[in-house]
Amino acid sequence: MSYIKNNFLLDNKTAEKLYFDYAKEMPIFDYHCHLPEKQILENKKFNDVFEIWLAGDHYKWRLMRNYGVNEEYITGNKSNKEKFVTYCTVLGTAFGNPLYHWSQVELKEYFGCELEINAQNSEAIWEMCNEYIRKNEITPQSLIESSNVTHVFTTNEVFDDLTTFEKIKEKGYKFEVIPAFRADKIMNIEAKGYLTFLGKLQELTHKISSLNDLEKALEIRLQAFLSVGCRASDIAVENVYVVPSKEEADAVLKSVLAGNAPSVQESEVFKGYVTYFLMKLYARYNVSTELHFGAMRNNNAVMLEKLGLDTGFDSISDKNSISNLSRLMDKLNSEGALPKLIIFNLNPKMNAEIMSLLGCFQNDEARGKIQYGPAWWFLDNKIGMEKHLEDLCATGHIATFVGMLTDSRSLLSYPRHHYFRRILCTYLGTLIEKGEMTQNLDLVGAVVKDICYNNAIKYFNI
Repeated sequence: MSYIKNNFLLDNKTAEKLYFDYAKEMPIFDYHCHLPEKQILENKKFNDVFEIWLAGDHYKWRLMRNYGVNEEYITGNKSNKEKFVTYCTVLGTAFGNPLYHWSQVELKEYFGCELEINAQNSEAIWEMCNEYIRKNEITPQSLIESSNVTHVFTTNEVFDDLTTFEKIKEKGYKFEVIPAFRADKIMNIEAKGYLTFLGKLQELTHKISSLNDLEKALEIRLQAFLSVGCRASDIAVENVYVVPSKEEADAVLKSVLAGNAPSVQESEVFKGYVTYFLMKLYARYNVSTELHFGAMRNNNAVMLEKLGLDTGFDSISDKNSISNLSRLMDKLNSEGALPKLIIFNLNPKMNAEIMSLLGCFQNDEARGKIQYGPAWWFLDNKIGMEKHLEDLCATGHIATFVGMLTDSRSLLSYPRHHYFRRILCTYLGTLIEKGEMTQNLDLVGAVVKDICYNNAIKYFNI
């Protein structure tokens, strides 16, 4: 039987009370994920547990590679069953890895299976889960609704088809699916397919031969996103760049349009300006900005060529861009154009530096207008979440925190919210039992509910 018990990660009685009385039944607001909206619209029934559990989940792929598994059993041509059995074998000894917990919880919550995941049980788990799928209507809709999710913010490039979101709305699901505006493919001017991406934007707007043209095109697309309910945007950079003059960025764009490859310095000039422009644009339209930095992407050139982007070959960058972030925020703030901002930092060494900087730009526009986003990607594990909470409390205000997200391509990722909620309740419950904070559980419980759901609802103006 599963080692996951009711008091999993709840280290004391106060933590249990906070979780079961206040956190557990709160709905989920997933304000940043990578779920494919077309899959949600099509809502097809799954054929087997592999399709739901392993297909497209590069968290699991990385774990298998760390174990030395041949790529044929990960993204190759082996059968779904062979890949599933291999993952179960690998997971059986992955002690301390968050997937060791998440996968076991997913198995129980979505398939009613409490067998421990390991090599010995892999065949039985395969059969039990597939039998459950055959007997039940397991679709994207059923998985999201059974997880008590009310809102899903997908992440969409500026040229994505927005009619999908209109069609989803017509379906009458119990949850909303809303696109977040992301212009990375228009910002990453050094990318091999850059002119193709720019061409897609031109097809939806107008000819782009200058930075002015590009700015107008991006605004047109943002307005289109707003028409289908967009409330958030996403910017992802390895580090924050200096904001150059518009003329410098214009020169880089025109050079690339003329067929020249940009230098590293030119790429940073362009990204620095476009980041500034986008955030200014988001402020004008009251769109919250989610700024992700600290990821060093596509480290393995061989596997990038073989499998493409987002297949598990990214890592944590050690570049320190705190001074550039300060100058960016100060410039926007001085111009009255600093949007609501959630900073997602991937390098835990920078937690205190970023938290202390964010406190310099708060105002009464919103509680926690400038947010230190949740422990993200390589940090959304027990240690990362605990450190995040400690640093947030030490230099910020936990009661304003907008809480957890999935940041996932998997429809089974929602137990990560409860993983976080249990860690949050243990963190606060421990302080209570040590006599370091109020004993008023109704007061603390109200804060827990806000962090789980209510703060995000207010922050994104739902």
